[in-house]
Amino acid sequence: MALFAPPYTLHHADCLPLLASLPDDAVDAIITDPPYFRVKSDAWDRQWRTADAFAVWMGRVLDQFARILKPSGSLYLFASPAMAARVEMLIAERLQVLNHIVWAKPSGKHLGTCRASQRRFFPQTERILFAEHYGADSTAEDAAGYKAKCAALRRTLFEPLRRYLDDERQRAGWRCSEIDAAWRVWRGTPNSKGGMATHWFSRSQWAMPTPAAYAWLQQLFRSRPGDALSHPAAVLGAGHAVLRTDYHFLKKEYDTLKQQYQALCRPFAMDNVAPHTDVWHFPVVQPYAGKHPCEKPLPLMRHIMECSTRPGHVVLDPFLGSGSTGIAALEAGCRFVGIEQDAVIHAQAAKRLADFVGAAHTSASA
Repeated sequence: MALFAPPYTLHHADCLPLLASLPDDAVDAIITDPPYFRVKSDAWDRQWRTADAFAVWMGRVLDQFARILKPSGSLYLFASPAMAARVEMLIAERLQVLNHIVWAKPSGKHLGTCRASQRRFFPQTERILFAEHYGADSTAEDAAGYKAKCAALRRTLFEPLRRYLDDERQRAGWRCSEIDAAWRVWRGTPNSKGGMATHWFSRSQWAMPTPAAYAWLQQLFRSRPGDALSHPAAVLGAGHAVLRTDYHFLKKEYDTLKQQYQALCRPFAMDNVAPHTDVWHFPVVQPYAGKHPCEKPLPLMRHIMECSTRPGHVVLDPFLGSGSTGIAALEAGCRFVGIEQDAVIHAQAAKRLADFVGAAHTSASA
């Protein structure tokens, strides 16, 4: 079976050997819910006798995560309240932790606990540790050559437009400071600070004048002796349109560079409805026959996908569990790779994903 195959690939295996077989920089996002260490009664959560042994194992897993996660990739790792701080420190040795997210559950065992018997506060939360590679933004910036290319474009591509305006300014005998002052008077803000002249005429912050500003410059420059902005009559009548056409043509090259840069950057975007703080309120999955003890709600997983993936990205969950990560990934247009060691759980998740894909195909063909 191929490690990656659209739209998804599932592996029944121990994740560590399989992770070790993956190449460097293989996946765009790792979104996973590993064992918590002695929180559940299941054997997979009680295979370590001590927290130290669990930490050693988690460190080995995180070594692989850091290796196979792309420079622009994101890691979301669920953890129990009891072990979250220790797991966060392990992550920080390899990746930069961006957030320690608290998932506050509106329902759960905390509602029925006997308060009189408690010797500490009852846990109502799970933790989600969100991380990226150290220096991810600067790595992308260097790889794209974004800053250097933008500077080169400003020096070369826009230079004829800038030089034309600046040459006409000098021929008309106007200093930038005088233009600033005249512009503020024309705008009705004579006492304000700053102006637009440096943007229209300078190399470092050049900007294209608007049609109104260009017409104002033509009138201003003609108020002194000289032959400023003196294109041939056929061009002068549409002078700004000519410059604007050139500007749009050159700006496309900027936009191309920005797209290349964004593709190398870690994606992160939120709408106005989704949670935007590090405290999340999502209902838990209610009990049903065959429910996985750690099944994550689809709305929560969708939120992660919408924030930190793009269509076509490869999303990995090496602790597949119920398969919620895979459903959310496929809904987001991503490719998905899941790994699960338990044969029964793997079969249940495989059926869930197959049913989802089958239903999606049926709906699409209807």
